[in-house]
Amino acid sequence: MPTIQANGIELYYEERGEASGVPLLLVMGLGRQLIAWPEDFMAQLVAAGHRVILFDNRDVGLSTHFHGVQVASPVRAIAGLIFGIGFKTAYHLKDMAADAVALLDHLKIDAAHVVGVSMGGMIAQTMAIHYPSRVRSLISVMSTSGARGLPGAPAKLRQRLTARRSTTPSRDEAIEIGRRTLELISYPDPARAPDAFEKHAAAAYDRAYDPKGTLRQLIAILADRDRAAQLAKVTAPTLVIHGKQDELVPMACGVDTARRIKGARLEIIDQMAHDLPPSKTTHMADLIIGHTQSVEQGRAAAA
Repeated sequence: MPTIQANGIELYYEERGEASGVPLLLVMGLGRQLIAWPEDFMAQLVAAGHRVILFDNRDVGLSTHFHGVQVASPVRAIAGLIFGIGFKTAYHLKDMAADAVALLDHLKIDAAHVVGVSMGGMIAQTMAIHYPSRVRSLISVMSTSGARGLPGAPAKLRQRLTARRSTTPSRDEAIEIGRRTLELISYPDPARAPDAFEKHAAAAYDRAYDPKGTLRQLIAILADRDRAAQLAKVTAPTLVIHGKQDELVPMACGVDTARRIKGARLEIIDQMAHDLPPSKTTHMADLIIGHTQSVEQGRAAAA
């Protein structure tokens, strides 16, 4: 099982493609394991000459979980943000960015193109801010700058996502919760198999079920207060991709992210919400490949 010891924790990772390929690091979102990356999407990146690296963030999947570490509740954290009062976290997004850089160190990769979705986009942005020499380019997908005043999920969606549930669900109950969550945030893509969400939720449960880990990641997101202002420092060539129908992280958040990064290119994809819909992954991969190839050509010309 490929793992590294870094920052006092263990990270599980996998690779696709040849070691000689152009490195591209994939960073997944809140509570999602590396199995959430579509294999056909990664295969397209590999076919374009990339060495694709994916990993489980801390507190999810087969990486270290911070079992027993107490953090603020989301309500307490939001109140803390409103009133300027600190709250307890297990770690910060900067720590998660440092994990990703440590993985590049382990693999002896000087710099990689970094693709992050949702929370992963926040981590990728943090890497570009604090480790600029390690980021060949930044691709922020269905993410946000975290700036105050940006729209959030509508109340109806928030209520459905946070509905009271058993604290000790059975396997079947947990899988149903996972299925419903994916259904609520995703676009109803006709290319998606009818049982896709259920199968993924089951695979995620059997691989590593830990909802408290997701809560700890959420609190790290809420504690991240200064990234929006720091995005002006980003020098990495940047592509921002966002779904037009995203309700969880509305399109305005992607627009704001692109606005804050000098020279960033914004691509809005219709019929995409807060997911990687099967009918859109080829287009997404094409956008990413076009971006990374352009950057590589620029690097070669400057060498």
